[in-house]
Amino acid sequence: MRTVNDAPSLRAAVRAWKQEGATVGFVPTLGNLHAGHYSLLDLARKHADRVVVSVFVNPTQFAAGEDFEKYPRTLAQDSAGLAEHECDLLFAPDVETIYPCGAQHSIRIHVPQVTETLEGAHRPGHFDGVATVVAKLFTLVMPELAVFGQKDWQQLLVVKRLVRELSLPIEIIAAPTLREADGLALSSRNQYLNRAERALAPQIHATLQWMREAARDGHPARVVETVAMQRLERAGFAPDYAVLRRADDLALPDEGEREGLVALIAARLGATRLIDNLPLD
Repeated sequence: MRTVNDAPSLRAAVRAWKQEGATVGFVPTLGNLHAGHYSLLDLARKHADRVVVSVFVNPTQFAAGEDFEKYPRTLAQDSAGLAEHECDLLFAPDVETIYPCGAQHSIRIHVPQVTETLEGAHRPGHFDGVATVVAKLFTLVMPELAVFGQKDWQQLLVVKRLVRELSLPIEIIAAPTLREADGLALSSRNQYLNRAERALAPQIHATLQWMREAARDGHPARVVETVAMQRLERAGFAPDYAVLRRADDLALPDEGEREGLVALIAARLGATRLIDNLPLD
């Protein structure tokens, strides 16, 4: 596996592959990689001849007071794991490479509608940072396809909308959420949980499963959401939301609508904020 930090070296490597007729897959990450990230790489490998993985803790997607400064930087460990999973190239740029005019003065890309609810409402500016860095990375890598995890459902929709709006010739592949045996979705932020919190954390997935079954049984969405919030609060969480939405655009479902929905939860457990989702279909 080769590691590059600058744009010219990245572009030269990708250009050489494409001259050989190879297709290029891409997996963007914040680093601190775990089995969930490696599953994205493995999926990209099934669809592309060569795979690039980026490790970049993007400052513009962290709001004031969030965990940008303490977000784990584990590049040596990440590099070893990527090599074991047959990554072809690790792109590990610094901030100046991605934001040559400085992160505070960077052009911003705003994806309307789908960013204005749920995570977008609770983390203002987050998805502008996501859309901006993804667009920059796509321009640098120029892949034929990119893989994103379904655990960040809203982010996946934002990226799909970005690609469609900008007419980018990139296929977006959604990877299933990887979970621990007790149902907890894999996340770099799980390591922030203490032992007691870790024991409680699977209640998010259990609540999502309950929401799915309650909706399938015909209970009104508003009732399902209210009871889900109460379940989380009783379990010790501070939930931001527990909702049923249309899976393709996060719009509110019509009364009685059951197909094409997804249940989504965001909740704090101690100092850690966790998100998860579960499609109803």
